[in-house]
Amino acid sequence: MMHPALALAVPARQSAILIVDDAPDSVGLLQDMMRQQGYQTFVASTGKRALDIALRVQPDLILLDVRMPDLDGLEICRRLKRAPDTAHIPVIFISDCGETEDVVAGFDTGAADYIAKPVRMAEVCVRVRAQLRLRSNSDSQKQQAERLQLIVDGMDEGLMLVDADGCIAFANPASEGFLAQPRRLLAGRPLCDLVEPPADRDYAAFFANPWDEQAAARCRGTREVRLRQPDGTLRAIDLGLSPMAGDEGLFVILLHDITHHKQSETALQHAALVDPLTRIANRRHFDAFLEKEWQRAIRSSQPLSLIVIDVDHFKGYNDSLGHAAGDTCLQAIAAALQSHALRPTDLAARYGGEEFVVLLADTSCPSAARLGETIRAHIEQLAMPNPRADGAGVVTASVGVACIVPTLFDDIRSLFISADRAMYEAKARGRNQVVMMPTGAPPEPEPEPKPVRDGHSGR
Repeated sequence: MMHPALALAVPARQSAILIVDDAPDSVGLLQDMMRQQGYQTFVASTGKRALDIALRVQPDLILLDVRMPDLDGLEICRRLKRAPDTAHIPVIFISDCGETEDVVAGFDTGAADYIAKPVRMAEVCVRVRAQLRLRSNSDSQKQQAERLQLIVDGMDEGLMLVDADGCIAFANPASEGFLAQPRRLLAGRPLCDLVEPPADRDYAAFFANPWDEQAAARCRGTREVRLRQPDGTLRAIDLGLSPMAGDEGLFVILLHDITHHKQSETALQHAALVDPLTRIANRRHFDAFLEKEWQRAIRSSQPLSLIVIDVDHFKGYNDSLGHAAGDTCLQAIAAALQSHALRPTDLAARYGGEEFVVLLADTSCPSAARLGETIRAHIEQLAMPNPRADGAGVVTASVGVACIVPTLFDDIRSLFISADRAMYEAKARGRNQVVMMPTGAPPEPEPEPKPVRDGHSGR
């Protein structure tokens, strides 16, 4: 009856075993037993032959006798382990040299196991099966590691491992693109050195004390940061940080490029604040800018001036030349205004229809009035013919100017009311001129009721 240790099912994949022995009886016995277990066998009776077969057929395991006619088993094992293509193959020594020093020498050469002769076949089979199982597990782990490496190397997102001190321990190839520098230069760099303020301080505080709940709340998870490139430019990134599962000392960093998203977001914000016809600021942008500059003027006690410009006889211009010509006219006037709003605190905007505004921070009333006259003259010098215009026969504008040094007790609407009233006074006086009015002072005479501000008014 076959020993239970030998009654094994044939493996799903036939493993290959190389038997290296110069004794025909031993070879025959081992070969028969291995075949009964369902293994494919190869035989070598010399060391050189064994090395050649091992290299060519890549067996899953080698049964190796220590005493061989040309190269002894210890030297064969050393050569197998030195060669990259055979180093991974487990070797079991089978020898009649069973002293302790012989066994130790066998393991020192890299053998996986050592069986002393005379062999017991059940023991050989069990040990072979154990080594093949270890080899299979090792190969599986290696394949998984290689597959994982391929995934990590092929990721579009940057992936980094950061140690407990906040220094980069690993970076995948995509990280090189995100940080514009090779991985070898990233190794050992503190993460906070690559991040722009204020996020850099948050990450430095977190790695200094990961148990700080406030620091952890700011850093764990995903947040938008700016990464500093070697040339000084900044790149918008979503940075995700989480502890590595099962490892108290490592953190996983994921980098996702949001440059295109930020560009699209900026473009959308720009579109929301720009008049689509004239390509200068729209009313929404102007109102927000006015609120900001009003508060700044209160804090600094500096004057804030507003110029309101309304195109004269624009309805007649549209009726005579058509709306396409009217659009071209408004675009030319917008460009003229934009050329005079040169400081960061200046803003030219289309406020509605044929009405434009220019806001001037830190600008006194006389200076604002002079700029208003420059703008009026510039529009007239554009020399756009207007068949319905009086006098000059070209497109002109009426300009109202108001100025205030606001306080907390003033109403922001008062500045616009005064400039609007000044503009209507300019129209009442014959158009194509500039009128300056102190904020809050009533005009003389009282202007006619203000028409609707659109492209069809009769201004």
